[in-house]
Amino acid sequence: MLQELIATFLATITALLPIVNPLYTATVLPTMVAHLSPEERERQLTRACYFAAGILITFLLVGALIMDFFAISIPGLRIAGGLIVAYIGFTMLFPTESSTLPDAAQREAESKRDISFTPLAMPSIAGPGSIAVVVSMSSSMHNNTDLPVWLGYLVVIVGIVTVMWLSWLSLRAAKRLYALLGENGINAVSRVMGFLLICIGVQFLINGVRDLLHDPAFIPQRPAAAVSAPAQL
Repeated sequence: MLQELIATFLATITALLPIVNPLYTATVLPTMVAHLSPEERERQLTRACYFAAGILITFLLVGALIMDFFAISIPGLRIAGGLIVAYIGFTMLFPTESSTLPDAAQREAESKRDISFTPLAMPSIAGPGSIAVVVSMSSSMHNNTDLPVWLGYLVVIVGIVTVMWLSWLSLRAAKRLYALLGENGINAVSRVMGFLLICIGVQFLINGVRDLLHDPAFIPQRPAAAVSAPAQL
């Protein structure tokens, strides 16, 4: 069981960290917090990570209920999540804009004083890709026979908190990281993470299509009589 716990914890981190990508968010952070004092900036960064963790944990806990309410199958969720994650990966691998935020969100961030929830926590940290991943994990917990459901949820929550802690450290050191890596270094890291996201998204698609092809509700079975009956000449 210990091996399964470690595998689930590492899978949570490796799936979420490239999507959250705090280094990429750090590139626009100096502009977003330029109007804040150092103490207020620290408070808002901390609140943003708390908000992002709360968003992801909420979707993790209610993910199965959302799927049941909207009659979403696990293969459908994995295929949709794979498309979203792969799209985010392509935008990171082949960026067309220098900012991670839309122009309207960027202007709002520059004008408003409290940016902890939006646009910093959502969608910069906890965006649609990371939400799709945790909802997929929520559905997988009920199909994992190696771990009790409550223990699987607990391990994933610990993984989410770990990712948010790493994000908090990265955002706090945004200026130093930017000075150390430079714009080219951060772009290189973002492109590598974008490639990893494409691989994760494609694997989600493969798993979703595989589960779909093995779903009896999707592929009708031939009647047993028709299969066993000898051919008439």
